[in-house]
Amino acid sequence: MSDTRPKVRLYVEHPLAALQSVPVNRAQAHYLFNVMRLAECAEVAVFNGHDGEWRARVAETGKRGGRLDCLAQSAPQRDPPDLWLLFAPVKKARTDFIVEKAAEMGVAHILPVQTAFTNSERVREDRLRAHAVEAAEQCGATFVPEVAGLEKLDRVLADWPPDRQLMFCDEGRAGSGAALADARPGPWAVLIGPEGGFSAKERARLAALPFAVAVGLGPRILRADTAAVAALTLWQDRLGDWR
Repeated sequence: MSDTRPKVRLYVEHPLAALQSVPVNRAQAHYLFNVMRLAECAEVAVFNGHDGEWRARVAETGKRGGRLDCLAQSAPQRDPPDLWLLFAPVKKARTDFIVEKAAEMGVAHILPVQTAFTNSERVREDRLRAHAVEAAEQCGATFVPEVAGLEKLDRVLADWPPDRQLMFCDEGRAGSGAALADARPGPWAVLIGPEGGFSAKERARLAALPFAVAVGLGPRILRADTAAVAALTLWQDRLGDWR
């Protein structure tokens, strides 16, 4: 077995263990054998979101599929903090960016929400999930966040778990500071609004919630995709696993 780290990482939906064979589907076979030009006996890193990362060897190649054989675990499973990201979908490329960065920065669950000023009324869960998987493959993560379907913000808040705190990024507090100094650890969620901001009614409701903490993200109003990265960075630094 080579001491060099495989250059290719692949997410698989199959159990991983010593001597375990892992089937390769048609799309994965095209990527591994046509795009990356891997041949039999080449090594790849594989992960499935809960068994850590494993070094595997190409055992069979083909146009419609193939097989990998697990050799040894190369990294333990590392799950992110119990953090959700709620965001109002924006333009396609910016929504993709938000999902990718959430996966890279350590979010456990991604929930697109429809607000009063949300520009997009539908999202494709399969496409966003694929972006989350690709981000995890590229950044060395062993976990892929779940991506939920679009739900109305009012409905999400009505069913909110009582033990989960909510970091509400309020553009009206620009320049007022982050206000997380006294925040307690535990399950959290970050909420990012749409390009037009939250409505007055939404801001009033959020401000009245006992589990919500309104924060400002610096002296300037940020674009939604920038705000997501800034908010996740702030939370990870103050309460997450970056400390």
